[in-house]
Amino acid sequence: MRSASALLLPFLAFALPAPSRGLVPPSRPSSLLPSASVRARRSSAAARTTTTTRLRSVPSSLDTLTSGLASMSRLPRGVSVSPDGISSAGPAASFLPVLKELYDVESDRECRTVRERITELDLVVGRVIPSAEGSKARAEKEEGGGELAAPTLVVEVDGREETFVGAEDILEFFDDKFSAAEKKGNRADERADAGPEGDEVQMTLERAKERLIDFASYLPGILRAGRGSKVCSAASTALNPPRPAKPLILYSYEGNQFCRLVREILTELDLPYELRSAGKGSPRREELAALTGGSSQCPYLIDPNTGASMPESQDIAEYLYSTYALWTPPSELLRTASDVVTPLLAPLYRIATPLQAGSKRENEYEYASDVAEAKAEIYEDISSRPVVIYTYELSPFCAEAVALLERIGVAHREISLGREWIPGLLTEPARRAALLDMTGQSSLPHVFVGGTSVGGLYSGSPGLVPSLERGEFVDLVEEAKRSM
Repeated sequence: MRSASALLLPFLAFALPAPSRGLVPPSRPSSLLPSASVRARRSSAAARTTTTTRLRSVPSSLDTLTSGLASMSRLPRGVSVSPDGISSAGPAASFLPVLKELYDVESDRECRTVRERITELDLVVGRVIPSAEGSKARAEKEEGGGELAAPTLVVEVDGREETFVGAEDILEFFDDKFSAAEKKGNRADERADAGPEGDEVQMTLERAKERLIDFASYLPGILRAGRGSKVCSAASTALNPPRPAKPLILYSYEGNQFCRLVREILTELDLPYELRSAGKGSPRREELAALTGGSSQCPYLIDPNTGASMPESQDIAEYLYSTYALWTPPSELLRTASDVVTPLLAPLYRIATPLQAGSKRENEYEYASDVAEAKAEIYEDISSRPVVIYTYELSPFCAEAVALLERIGVAHREISLGREWIPGLLTEPARRAALLDMTGQSSLPHVFVGGTSVGGLYSGSPGLVPSLERGEFVDLVEEAKRSM
């Protein structure tokens, strides 16, 4: 979804976190104890709840839309079983080659053409091995001094194992072994009777058609940019995430937008799976209907490791993240927006924050007193619990940070400073100015662990998600629990 970030930046910009530095709170001076009125405001702010957001890696309606457009751009490919195919579900199955392994990257253009043909020939792949950036398969190949090429197909033909690298060789193998269609020859003879003018027109039309098809082959990658191209941090092998002992089983066909959403997540979580093609006209749909009690809907996931089985891409996505990821990562859209806009807004935050708190009022001591009192509040807040997070109620970044803490099972205290930082929505300007003085970060969310600033969702010292990616955050929380 990275490609959609430019469209949403105006709506997300006001919520982006600014850079921060770490904070180890000093002893709180007795003269800075908060007053009763301040305590009341703090309790009121803490009671507010953060709005939820769908800007996570779990597919949203926007994902469904862009995936649907990606499928439309490739019609009619990868949707229906070809009448010329020799189905591996038919009587000839025992005489056909066995597709043992397919090294695949969901977002890759050549891999997509191979999967389209797998659907059209109604084939089963015993093990689709994700080979995206950061995958175990790619790392193992590079450790051995080699380079993993995707797509790569490993097959068994008459008891012999053969390997085909690249879409061209794989498609040629498919057409040779699994298609009863006559091979296309040189079409020059077919155009000979049309004469020179007819021949030139025909050649022009064919070239135009080839260019259109070639252009359309790039569209799915553009529409779904950022998805299915690399392993997400929540499944990084360096962090030792849960791994299935047996490959998952997926009933799918390439042209279905919901199947694509599931395959993207399987790639991003680096989960091998058995691919059972079930395109339109596939006899495997009857097999699927028998499993589900009548429905032949795709996608359909079976996990032989847990006994779970389910349709619906949304349910499958939630299951995969909860079972095989260390956390459900926020959408890459938020990271991209943060990387782009945070440096632009940081100077504005530094100027606007003191002004909103009243730094230009006639009595400058009032401003200093308010900020000092707010600092006392913050010291008390961050000393009261191992994990404290300051939020805005309308910020998608804040909602994601809170949801992420909940998903990884970290108890925390949430304190709202208002609905947003813009005038009229900010209810705690002095505390925001105090955060800027203490940490260099005035924007929210702002996470503290054991009284020390971790920062925002992506930025800070080092930020919530970067801390998780480094494998540090949980250890910080446990240390904070022991010291409090």
